[in-house]
Amino acid sequence: MIAAHKPPVTFLEKIQLKIKEKKAWAMPVLWIVVIACIGILLYLIYLRTTLPDPETIITRQIKESTKVYDRTGEVLLYDIYDNEKRTIISWNEIPQTLRDAVISSEDSNFYEHRGIDFRGIIRAIIRDIQNTEFAEGGSTITQQLVKNALLGGQKKISRKLREIMLSVEIERRFSKDEILWMYLNQIPWGSTAYGAEAASQLYFGKKATDLTLNESAILAAMIQVPSYYSPYGKNVEALLQRKNSILRRMKDLSHISEKQYQDALDEKVVFKPQQNKLVAPHFVIMAREELIKKYGEERVSSGGFKIITTLDAELQKKAEELVAKYGEINKRYRASNAALVAIDPQTGDVLALVGSKDYFDIANEGNFNVATAPRQPGSAFKPFAYATAIQKGYTDSTVLFDVRTEFNPYCSPAGTQTRDRFGLDCYHPNDYDLRFRGPVTLRQALAQSLNIPSVKMLYLAGINDTVETARKMGITTLREEPPYGLALVLGGAEVKLVDIVSAYGVFANDGVRNQWGLIQRVALGDDSVLEEKENNPTRIINEQVARLINDILSDNSARAPVFGPNSPLYFPSREVAAKTGTTQLNKDAWVVGYTPNLVVGVWVGNNHNQQMTAAGAGISAAGPLWNAFMAAALSKLPRESFSRPNPANSDKVMLNGTYAYNNEVHSILYYVTRSNPRGAFPTNPSADVQFANWEWAVQYNFQPPQQTPIPSPPLPASSPNNNL
Repeated sequence: MIAAHKPPVTFLEKIQLKIKEKKAWAMPVLWIVVIACIGILLYLIYLRTTLPDPETIITRQIKESTKVYDRTGEVLLYDIYDNEKRTIISWNEIPQTLRDAVISSEDSNFYEHRGIDFRGIIRAIIRDIQNTEFAEGGSTITQQLVKNALLGGQKKISRKLREIMLSVEIERRFSKDEILWMYLNQIPWGSTAYGAEAASQLYFGKKATDLTLNESAILAAMIQVPSYYSPYGKNVEALLQRKNSILRRMKDLSHISEKQYQDALDEKVVFKPQQNKLVAPHFVIMAREELIKKYGEERVSSGGFKIITTLDAELQKKAEELVAKYGEINKRYRASNAALVAIDPQTGDVLALVGSKDYFDIANEGNFNVATAPRQPGSAFKPFAYATAIQKGYTDSTVLFDVRTEFNPYCSPAGTQTRDRFGLDCYHPNDYDLRFRGPVTLRQALAQSLNIPSVKMLYLAGINDTVETARKMGITTLREEPPYGLALVLGGAEVKLVDIVSAYGVFANDGVRNQWGLIQRVALGDDSVLEEKENNPTRIINEQVARLINDILSDNSARAPVFGPNSPLYFPSREVAAKTGTTQLNKDAWVVGYTPNLVVGVWVGNNHNQQMTAAGAGISAAGPLWNAFMAAALSKLPRESFSRPNPANSDKVMLNGTYAYNNEVHSILYYVTRSNPRGAFPTNPSADVQFANWEWAVQYNFQPPQQTPIPSPPLPASSPNNNL
């Protein structure tokens, strides 16, 4: 019998047989995959239908500029990208050095890919996953051209997919040279410059065809973030470092020879002086950088924003005039620069900010913003330690001995050593005038800025607790590790001028902090508001602590023995608190002072830490400038007085202004514990690591005449205290 002929098994039937052999969940998974693929395909087809015409990439729409105003909304400070200065130049007018520099920095595989660099995309995706956010990355020159000319900078997956599709289409319709030509003629280069010719004219004052290799690399370096790498901003060093990296990349890719590379590195860069002078330039650039972080370069450049800042245009003008005036006067102290910041402590609004003497004096680094640069504050840091101690229970009558004291417990208490047996430095600071005043109160010590009592105050308050107080009040530059030593209270750390002015605002505002800010409102051209400043007042220190600090720093009679009764810190008709600061070797001079409605800080010195003369210390160089601005500003403000602190009474010796007990004189460590100064006498005061040296200093200086000198106590045998 002949067997019936079976038709061959089709491919679909084979799949069905395989599926039957699998578990029951296989079929639903297959359908999900099929449906997902169909959905993705339909979505891509939809995106394809919404693409703009690739031919329009030759032209570019000019968008509305962003305008920055003062706090009234009437004084225009800066018109960001007022118009697009663009001159289209031919392919032959674009130097080969610029073409190679841009390709090396932005898309080294430009002539090999077809619009998309898949390796770059994979790297970007991995980076996005690691950062748990969608960000730009892996874009080719073609993609950047599409984004800038046709799509904008929104960070959405749909925009990225459109960018990829358009890039492929652009590559199909235009040659590589045409794409690079369009790119170099259209991309923004900062300020009002669009395209290579405008950028070359703006930054170097020459035609693009005349650019040197070094200048071409600088322009290529700016493409990534033009505002950050602007030659007229504060990041010129970063720009030059990136330029050198691009030159090295060009050499590695064989675009230039070793000799060309070395010659370019040796070439001195000369930028054309900036022509469009800004109003309040340091302030405006800070505000602009803040906006770019929130909204992106492209949107800020051409989004038509109306920015209302916190700046008081009248105060800013006065600040710039006075900084320039006293900048010249202070040359007698060998000080070439100054900075000033004024803040309303009740809102945190920055009312005036001058980062250097002359922003447009590029040769002397006038564009450098000292207001945001870390500098040592000297004694201007002391109030943070005193506030911490007062919060722990110390009164303004607390007695501290201003006598020569060795603070390294492993050094001789007489202060005659330079290093201890462990190789650590001994530490026995002097007061500024090399005098010792004996017993002084906390009020006198702070008002007169005495160093030795202040170091003792920091020790009693606790270094870590003082650092924490300063951080909470607004000092952002204090690190956590390694720990600071006792020199912290004399300016051993670095602070920013804008931060310390804001931090003093906590004292001025009864212990409540308002974060400093530059921008009040961001609106669109139709006046719809994108964001509006909201104050978030936060209590940092007890109001009684703030009031006592204010009372001490405004006590002219308490500071008069050092500063005199008519110093620049004194205003006969106003209640003004103030503190000076001078760093070691007279490299920085500070005055920070305030009323309940205004805080003003002034720094005077040199950008590269050159020493001033000793005569310029603290109040001499910074005081007259601070006083002149404070007087002008206060004339506009209502008269406000500080609230009086409650009396801080104590029945404890040393805390109540007395320092003799049972006809004996001892250091404060004999009577109090650092954790509880109001508590009972410690049972074993000598257990404190500082006790022996502090006690020796007091006994040596205050022993009765008939007694013989007290011998030095034995040095501790344990390991050194790393908190010194």
